[in-house]
Amino acid sequence: MPKTEPFEKFTGRYEAWFERHGYAYLSELEAVRKLLPKEGNGAEIGVGTGRFAEPLGIKLGVEPSKAMAEIARRRGIEVIEGVAESLPFSDESLDYLLMVTTICFVDDPEKALREAYRVLKPGGALIIGFVDRNSPIGQEYERNKEKSVFYREARFFSTEELLELLKKVGFRKFEIVQTLFHRLDEIKEVEPVKPGYGEGSFVVIKAVKEYSSD
Repeated sequence: MPKTEPFEKFTGRYEAWFERHGYAYLSELEAVRKLLPKEGNGAEIGVGTGRFAEPLGIKLGVEPSKAMAEIARRRGIEVIEGVAESLPFSDESLDYLLMVTTICFVDDPEKALREAYRVLKPGGALIIGFVDRNSPIGQEYERNKEKSVFYREARFFSTEELLELLKKVGFRKFEIVQTLFHRLDEIKEVEPVKPGYGEGSFVVIKAVKEYSSD
């Protein structure tokens, strides 16, 4: 089973995070927007309550939590109940896929990335937003894992680890941006989005499935 139980039981608490940390959320949104393709057919994997899909104009999502999916549907997203390791899409059928903080909650990250690779068209892109384990916020999450209903079962990645995993399943050609340069309780405005990684706690990787050479 995916690590969905906390999201099923504490949906209200999940939603409250976005209200409480509004500037952090808007900063993450801008970082994702920077690398998200402007056109084409795409979907968000682990769409949650639609907090990213709705403002980004993504109309299709996959989500294992029924409670989360219901809220996303109210936000106008077509949600298919399913998991990242077994996507309900045919081979090479989508132009892009988005995963925001989903990768740390899947049971089998490599299998989830292989599935993303399978369903993307050649030239298609996987955009992954996540909290870097080696960043200040990532370190804080790691230290307090046991106290969090959401992060207790999470597996955090460093940017280098995720890049290695993406390369292993076949992705090439990466673009990376970062944001959240302060601790969560110190963020009082929308933070800038900068290229690269190593400073910001929230990192977005765009990984492209290249065209076959034959």
